[in-house]
Amino acid sequence: MRRILLACLLSSLIPSTVHAQDAAPASPADPNAPAVIAPTHAHDLGSVVVRGVQPGPKLWKVSKGDHVLWILGTLSPLPKGITWDSRRVEAVIAGAQEVVMPPEAKLKSNASVFANLAAVPALIGVRNNPDGRKLREVVPGDLYARWALLKAKYIGSGDKVEHWRPIFAALELYDDAIARSGLTQKPIAEKAVASAARHSSVVVVTPSVAVTVDSPRAAVKEFKKASLDDAECFRKTLDRIDTDLATMTARANAWSTGNLDALRKLPYTDQMSLCQAVLSDSGLSQTHGLDGINARAHQVWLDAVSKSLETNKVTFAMLPIARLLRPEPYLSRLRAMGYTVEEPASSTPDAATAHAD
Repeated sequence: MRRILLACLLSSLIPSTVHAQDAAPASPADPNAPAVIAPTHAHDLGSVVVRGVQPGPKLWKVSKGDHVLWILGTLSPLPKGITWDSRRVEAVIAGAQEVVMPPEAKLKSNASVFANLAAVPALIGVRNNPDGRKLREVVPGDLYARWALLKAKYIGSGDKVEHWRPIFAALELYDDAIARSGLTQKPIAEKAVASAARHSSVVVVTPSVAVTVDSPRAAVKEFKKASLDDAECFRKTLDRIDTDLATMTARANAWSTGNLDALRKLPYTDQMSLCQAVLSDSGLSQTHGLDGINARAHQVWLDAVSKSLETNKVTFAMLPIARLLRPEPYLSRLRAMGYTVEEPASSTPDAATAHAD
């Protein structure tokens, strides 16, 4: 429920369409078969943003006997100008009995609907620093100097964010920097998967962790007065914008062209986990049951795919690709549960598969 404070906190932590050219989709039995994409021109993919029709990564295969779970690794941000050739994924979904989405938190309230609506006016200024202080008053001078340069470059001269808490100011700067770098945070793959499931009338399951907030209005007022240890989140976000935009572009290109070898080699800086921890480790989050929410989210997703694997012949699922390429509880836990996990081969882009601005 985005109208209450905790939903707002969680939500802060998470091109024109071109029709793909005609080609036969991969067989649902072998979704990792090479996709046929019309040739385009290619350039150096390390420093520019790819565009046009791109295949994306191949799928992870988890199986037990003749029951199969196919997992798509997703990424954000992605190049603005790509059209993802999702036909092989659509073919898998058409033959699946269930689609399991990434886990999410669902916030509930014991208060009446009128009490929830009464909390809405209290949200005004919820991102602001307590006591009306400005950003320059709550972060070290060296950080504010860096912030001022980056803000001028990506946000402009507006003064609104100067009143915000460091964590919210940093996330606003990050969003604007991404948008100005030829990238987008739109959930391109997620929307395509949801559309394919609707088209094929496949059951969609979204594993969720429920958190109940007894008094949304009180939670909002409590947060407005509370202090957050968010200076490191602010610093890491500035670091990432300063040094990692080129790497983010390379990572986005690698996902688009299905180059998993490049994705494995590229450094991955996840300041979002640090910023999320600022919120989940705060006294407010512990009071309202948000502490440990990531571990609970991992478990509900594993429970959902395990149930689907036991029940259905074919299941399709999605997870952030960083959780599939690096040691994470998802794949290791599935192996420990007796499932066979097969990683896909990498697709190396060439002049027939990618072009760039």
